[in-house]
Amino acid sequence: MNIRKIRKDFPILNQKVNGKRLIYVDNSATSQKPKVVINAINDYYSKYNSNVHRGIHTLAQKATTQYEQVRSKVAKFVNCEKEEVVFTKGTTNSMNIIAFGLIDEIKSGDEIVLSVSEHHANLVCWQEVAKRCKAKLRFIGLNKNFELDLEQAKKIINKKTKIVSVSHISNVIGTVNSIDKINKLAKKYKAITVFDVAQSMLHKKIDFKKLDADFICFSGHKMLAPMGIGCLIGKYNSLEKLKPLEYGGDMIYDVQLETSTYTKVPQKLESGTPNVCAVIGLGVAIDYINKIGINNIEKYEKDLIKYFLERIKEVNNLTLYGKKTVTNRVSVFSFNIKGIHSHDISQ
Repeated sequence: MNIRKIRKDFPILNQKVNGKRLIYVDNSATSQKPKVVINAINDYYSKYNSNVHRGIHTLAQKATTQYEQVRSKVAKFVNCEKEEVVFTKGTTNSMNIIAFGLIDEIKSGDEIVLSVSEHHANLVCWQEVAKRCKAKLRFIGLNKNFELDLEQAKKIINKKTKIVSVSHISNVIGTVNSIDKINKLAKKYKAITVFDVAQSMLHKKIDFKKLDADFICFSGHKMLAPMGIGCLIGKYNSLEKLKPLEYGGDMIYDVQLETSTYTKVPQKLESGTPNVCAVIGLGVAIDYINKIGINNIEKYEKDLIKYFLERIKEVNNLTLYGKKTVTNRVSVFSFNIKGIHSHDISQ
C-alpha cells in the first residue's frame, strides 16, 4: 500500500488546520471521500441525473442501470444474493425497518436480546418495540477483555428469545465481537438475528452467507461513500416477513382506489424516490476499497494499532478502555486522563 499516494486521493486532506497538515482520525463517525467518489456524484448530476425505475428515456435508463449495478456490487462485496440487498438511508434507518417490520411477530412476554455496548441505532428502536409489544429487553454484558460475555449470553438467550441484535464492532472501544458464536446460540432457539456491521465494512471482510444471520446492516458514509445511503441485507425469506416501514411509489405492484398490492423485495421495502447519486457513490467506493484490498487495509490498520498502543504508554495518568492488544479490535480507542475533563482532552 502506497499511503502517500492514497492520501492524495482525498481532496479534503490537502489543507492545513490551525497551520498544521490535516490528519483526520474521526472515521468511526464518518469517513472522508476519495476523488473518484466525488467525481462520480458530479458525473451523475452533470450527465445523467434522472429518477430510476420510472422512465424509458435515455437518462432514466442509464440512471436505472447504474443504480441496479450497485446492488450487484454490494451483493458481491458481502456475499449475498442481489435480491437480498435493500437500499436505505443508513444503519439507523435499516434497524428501524427491521424492528418495526417485525413488530407483528413479537408478542407479550417475548424477549429481545441486545448488549450493554450498543449504538443508539440498535438500542432505541428495540426499546420502543419492546414497549409497544410488552416484550422484555435483556442485555449481554462485557467480560474483562471488553468483549461480549459469551458465557452470560448462553444464560440469557433461551426459548423466550425472539430477537438477538448486537454490533459486530463497538463504535466506542473498537472490540470485534464473535457474532458467529452469538448467531449459533440464537439459532438453537430459532431466534431472529440482526447484526450492526456499520463499523466493520472498511475494516473486516463480511461474508453474509457464511455468517448465516437473518439480517445485517451498514452505512455507506463509514466506508468512503456519501451520507444518506446504507444497506439492509437479509435472507430473502426474512426480508419477505418484514412489514414496510413506509408506503408510496416504487413498492407497488398494483394500485386501486381502495387497495394496493406490493411488489417483491427488495423494492417492497424501498418506497419513494431513492438517493440515486449516493447509491452511485457507494458503488464507486466499493470499487475503490476492492482496488486497495480489504485484507491490505486490515493489515495496515494492525500496524497503526500496534504503533498507537506503544506510543500511548508515554502519556502519564492515562486510562485506555478496551483491548490492549492488536487482536480482535479495530482502531477505535477511548481513554481518559486523570484530572482532565474529556472535553478538554478532545479540544
